[in-house]
Amino acid sequence: MKNTSLFKKGLIDGIPIFLGYLAVSFAFGIQAADIDLSPFQAGLLSLLNVTSAGQFAGLTVIATAGSYIELAVLQLIINLRYFLMSAALSQKLPADTPTIHRMGIAYGVTDEIFGLSVLADGPLRPAYSYGLIVVSVTGWVLGTVLGAAAGAILPHLLISALGVALYGMFIAIIIPPARDEGPVRITVFMAMVMSSIFTVLPVLRNLSGGMRIIIVTITAASISALLMPRDIEEGGDEQ
Repeated sequence: MKNTSLFKKGLIDGIPIFLGYLAVSFAFGIQAADIDLSPFQAGLLSLLNVTSAGQFAGLTVIATAGSYIELAVLQLIINLRYFLMSAALSQKLPADTPTIHRMGIAYGVTDEIFGLSVLADGPLRPAYSYGLIVVSVTGWVLGTVLGAAAGAILPHLLISALGVALYGMFIAIIIPPARDEGPVRITVFMAMVMSSIFTVLPVLRNLSGGMRIIIVTITAASISALLMPRDIEEGGDEQ
């Protein structure tokens, strides 16, 4: 299949991602406007990052005037999974794929794009990945700009009400795996308890929001990994 056809196929396959990103990034745009980011600033932030959890957490650091080091460590922890995704996708790329194309594909590695990429038949071609990335990132940036623009003109009370959608999104992400898997349920509960402790205790509550996220994430994940290591899935041979 020619590159033009592969690119068009990527655009078409990415339409569902475009629609999903449009809705989620609208909520992000509203949150960005709430800390006085302009639509341009919010849109540029989304264009350069393309990471929902990382961007939402980053807003907390920006709002509290946290340090660059805090922001960098926070993003590293939250986005560690992309290292694994990129390593997996590199195995689907033809061996002669130029480095510049590998870097371009790496820019657009998200959970949803990764899912479509690994399911693609045969080797992963850069043209197909670029189609997915273009349509997906367009939805992410467009939703952010629209949300930030709306947040700049809507009453603060309404903005706060719309911000509830953000928490609903995270609950929708957490509940299904927590309901089906005990270790996930325990890890989520530990993180909730620790977050509450950090909010209440006199000394710990003085830590910035970004630092709290870093400590809670590392601690809860480390305890779960040590006490409840994930077994090799049944039905597959150990390689």
